[in-house]
Amino acid sequence: MTRGYDSTTNTWEGVKGILFFSLLVCLLLGATPVNSIAGEPSSSKKPLEKSFPSSEKCKRCHLRVFEEWEASAQSRSIVTAPFRVTLDRFLASTDEKKDHAMCFRCHAPHILEYGELLPRFITEVQSKDPHMDGVGCPQCHLIQDVDMKLHPPMPKFQLGTNIFGGYDKAVQNLAHQSQKLDLYRESRFCVTCHDSLPEAAQTAKGMPGWLGPWEKTKAESSGKPCQSCHMPEAIDESANGEKVRKVANHSFPGRFGKVRAEAVTLDFTTAVKGDTSQVQVSINSLVPHNLPLPHPGWSRVVVDLSIFGKNLKKVYNEQRFYERVFGNAEGKDTVFDFEAKKVLKDTLLKPEEMRVEAFTFPTPKDAPSMDVVVTLTYAPVHGPQDFLEKVEQEAALGKNDRAFQAVQITQKKMNVLLKK
Repeated sequence: MTRGYDSTTNTWEGVKGILFFSLLVCLLLGATPVNSIAGEPSSSKKPLEKSFPSSEKCKRCHLRVFEEWEASAQSRSIVTAPFRVTLDRFLASTDEKKDHAMCFRCHAPHILEYGELLPRFITEVQSKDPHMDGVGCPQCHLIQDVDMKLHPPMPKFQLGTNIFGGYDKAVQNLAHQSQKLDLYRESRFCVTCHDSLPEAAQTAKGMPGWLGPWEKTKAESSGKPCQSCHMPEAIDESANGEKVRKVANHSFPGRFGKVRAEAVTLDFTTAVKGDTSQVQVSINSLVPHNLPLPHPGWSRVVVDLSIFGKNLKKVYNEQRFYERVFGNAEGKDTVFDFEAKKVLKDTLLKPEEMRVEAFTFPTPKDAPSMDVVVTLTYAPVHGPQDFLEKVEQEAALGKNDRAFQAVQITQKKMNVLLKK
């Protein structure tokens, strides 16, 4: 099943690739007991495809939901070039104590039930055209509970024909049984994957996880969980031909999607004092979590100040980053969460924080006015040059892949008179 990504032959194919991968499988199985993740012996379980069928099967009855999901980041959790390249780097790392399934706990959480099939999960990713879903319908809708005492919080699956969700009065059907759980309208359902900061980095300097203290925010206390923004309700049919009712959106808007424009409010004031001018920017985060979520390789919001003088020529530019910078065991910067051992810098916008940034710059000369432009942007993927080059090589669209796209959050402009 292809979702618009390249299917060109990769370096794992051919005789050399097969021999090398066979060796890797042996090493993995030797380093990780086959049932260290799975909750029961494989002999007593159904085949993977029976317990976690493809979302394509759900499409037969839930076309709207499927089309929303297919456009989401969740549907691409194991097919993106950055994930594939990062997984390669993780598998090649020399840490003998590493959890070989770590990357899949969020990118393909059914590994928690089928840990003995880890080599297959790896093969699927390396194929560039996996037949299994990473985060599909059953990977979410078979979760019966979440253990919040573990780090990261751990989902508890109930495998069978019972499908869980957040709505009652499900229409009877021959495909599955339906059960409403309040869990599906609670933020703790989402934190199983979205608060997965490496434990070493989480405890460093007493820093909280990816989300920050979300439980104590105004949004959470007022009954607005993650789903209220990232799965906004609409009136539509849940299953094909069903009577319209309230339904949850499954495109999961975030970095891409309308919700990003509602994440912050932006305002600024200017002061011209002779040869020097100042812009004071007020940024108010409206979200009940850190902004951005500090996944090491993706986590930058850029505050960009641009000043345009005579003939709209840019005469000044300054950028500041909202990010959390991680350090490896040697204390050097790293964008790989499996290498993160400490926090070197943290400028993230905290949940619902108001922050003021002051910029001072030379007043444009020989211009009747200046244009001030302040922009907030999600930065593209960043990291070591060899990593970025590999991602570009692996991505079907090269540098045009969405991983390399900056995404504007909001922008404000003002023309300021300099002299009468």
